[in-house]
Amino acid sequence: MTVTRFAPSPTGYLHIGNLRTALFNYLIARKAGGTFILRIDDTDPERSKEEYVDAIREDLEWLGLTWDRIERQSARLERYEAVADRLRADGRLYEAFETPTELDLKRKKQLNMGRPPVYDRAALALSEDEKDRLRAERGGHWRFKLDHARIEWADGILGDTSIDAASVSDPVLIRGDGQMLYTMASVVDDTEMGVTDVVRGADHVTNTATQIQIIAALGGSAPRFAHHSLLTGPQGEALSKRLGTLALRDLRAGGVEPMAILSLLARLGSSDPVELRGDLSSLIEGFDVSRFGAAPTKFDAEDLGPLTARVVAALPFESVAGEIAALGVPEGIAGQFWDVVRENIATRSEMAGWWALFRDGAAPEIAEEDRAFVAEAFALLPPHPYGPETWGAWTAQVKEATGRKGRGLFMPLRLAVTGRARGPEMAEVMPLLQKPLAG
Repeated sequence: MTVTRFAPSPTGYLHIGNLRTALFNYLIARKAGGTFILRIDDTDPERSKEEYVDAIREDLEWLGLTWDRIERQSARLERYEAVADRLRADGRLYEAFETPTELDLKRKKQLNMGRPPVYDRAALALSEDEKDRLRAERGGHWRFKLDHARIEWADGILGDTSIDAASVSDPVLIRGDGQMLYTMASVVDDTEMGVTDVVRGADHVTNTATQIQIIAALGGSAPRFAHHSLLTGPQGEALSKRLGTLALRDLRAGGVEPMAILSLLARLGSSDPVELRGDLSSLIEGFDVSRFGAAPTKFDAEDLGPLTARVVAALPFESVAGEIAALGVPEGIAGQFWDVVRENIATRSEMAGWWALFRDGAAPEIAEEDRAFVAEAFALLPPHPYGPETWGAWTAQVKEATGRKGRGLFMPLRLAVTGRARGPEMAEVMPLLQKPLAG
């Protein structure tokens, strides 16, 4: 059975970059009728916060990306310790004592000598007495000893991929303070939870190589890996500089619709055009991770605006009936109200502005040269309440009386009635006006 996972760290709010990874893994699992796991990577007690765990759940639920089960890595620390003991016994996990400053000096020296900045495994040459002396001074961290061989895998997006393990530093799996790091926890969880497919960003390619060796050292089978391209800004700039404005909670507060986001991310960077879909099931059916490319993918948040407007316009009345009722729109005209405004709003929140206009009237916008014309026109206005025929009958009478026609006739009257140059057909607006127009 296909099993995928999304493993966010609860150290901040989910953003567009996180979501791309979550969505791909979700779609793969659902298309195969498999299992999608939400795995909270909360092994860092200082940075992990429960408010972010709650926010992650809230964001995913808002988008409809429901999980089959949730796991907390903080509840599995004993399992990680047991695996670490096994790796120590097998000679694959060794203790090292260099400080960050010492490691940085080593890297600079290697670079100056034209060598790759790879950890030199100096810790393997330490005697037990030297280790005891260093332990008394500082906490030791634990590194996985890589086999210096070429690591190869068939990547679902990048194709056949290989990395020479000799060009990579032995990864630190456990920090000096005892904290289990991502690489260790991820390997243990993926192996023991039966994860079959892992989709993540291209910045994890080196991690994947080392994890494949760790999985092999534990006697497990590596999942299928696929590394999607990283998102950039519209000009190719690093998206990381703008993530504060691309948090899902902020997009939601701005009125962006879930299916606008999901439709865009499910195709962005692939060989397929972006198509607005009405529900997740249609996204699932058409998803194929192999159709995505490796080149950096430009993301422009402005693209979400038109997509959201199209999502909103297509919503059935039943989907917005509660929101319309909350505005105070009388039940008898609620359906009519929705039919009139749906094509003229960018987000659901804009319904409130239209209802305020229909309920209370608008501040007229009248050009100085149109004042006499508008005054004459309003003198010819039929009595309230207005019906669907009011606009046509009124403008015909005004045309006959003033000789105006076309835009010179209709636009000044639209602006005088609504205060807006654009909007629904005026024949539809007039019946919704709850008060008589004042000339």
